[in-house]
Amino acid sequence: MTQPAAQAPGRRRAALRIALATLALACAAWGALALWYQGPSPPALRAALPALWLALTAAAVRGLWTGRRAAPLLWAAAFAVLLGWWSTLAPSHDRVWADDVARLLRAEIDGDRVVLHEVRDFEWRTPDDYDVRWETRSYDLRRLRSADLVLSYWMGPAIAHTLVSFGFDDGQRLVFSLEIRKERHERFSAIGGFFRQFEQVLIAADERDIVRTRSNARGEDVYLYRLNVPPQDLRALFLGYLDEAERIRREPAFYNTATSNCTTIVFELARRLAPGLPLDPRLLLSGYFDGYVHDQGGLTPGVDLATLRARGHINARARAASRDDYSRAIRVGVPGVPPEETAP
Repeated sequence: MTQPAAQAPGRRRAALRIALATLALACAAWGALALWYQGPSPPALRAALPALWLALTAAAVRGLWTGRRAAPLLWAAAFAVLLGWWSTLAPSHDRVWADDVARLLRAEIDGDRVVLHEVRDFEWRTPDDYDVRWETRSYDLRRLRSADLVLSYWMGPAIAHTLVSFGFDDGQRLVFSLEIRKERHERFSAIGGFFRQFEQVLIAADERDIVRTRSNARGEDVYLYRLNVPPQDLRALFLGYLDEAERIRREPAFYNTATSNCTTIVFELARRLAPGLPLDPRLLLSGYFDGYVHDQGGLTPGVDLATLRARGHINARARAASRDDYSRAIRVGVPGVPPEETAP
């Protein structure tokens, strides 16, 4: 037997150990974060469990190289317990919710007439100073005329919150937004969103609430684009949001930062109308979602993206407008918006 042939089993064992160690380290990272975000509430215990899990993983990896099987077997058993615990985590509607996500949208549909219960119309002065107001409103789907894409940037150029605003020819506007349903004591965490920290909620709100709080009260950069949606598809898109609201109302679901968020719901509803829409990294990097929609022909045709962005940036107009004049003012100069929507 030649020397290289004799060394082959050793190389295979080393490769197997490296693969198992890499897998264990990946599981260690996932498990530590899962325990941190979903573990017991006492801070000391919440910190101790991830530390114990990482120590057990280190011992298991060391055991792989030293040939001691006890630590890897113990780690495998602990991982099975961890997965069992993870599978017991279930979403719920029965928690003490923050005021702005406290209620679930409910729709009554009778032909062209839609009555929506729990439409949000808060008056926001600051993110923490607001008047709570939930309303019942009715809409005539025969008067549905437009849809606008709204992107609100709160964490750099790659991440934006995605909303869709529907306009009716009687002046009514309604915005849909899939959001985290945070509890009263919670704050948003993008990482926590991967680890079942939040439920999801579909909010239907007045533009002067859900968009204005971002442009005025929070100071986020907000962009508005007229969507190029055929009239026959506007109704289907609107009703698609109501279907999602009913699904969430009947069956609580976890929010997921990557797979079930404010941008993926827009993509999923659009794909019902155009099944050939491709997957794209910009569905995850939501700050570039306007570029994706533009490339698919979904924004005002004949206008380049740079111009759409420049003229769709609403903040200066939003800050100068009164609350009553907000929806008209933010659309001044936006490509694709007809003059009658912006006339004083």
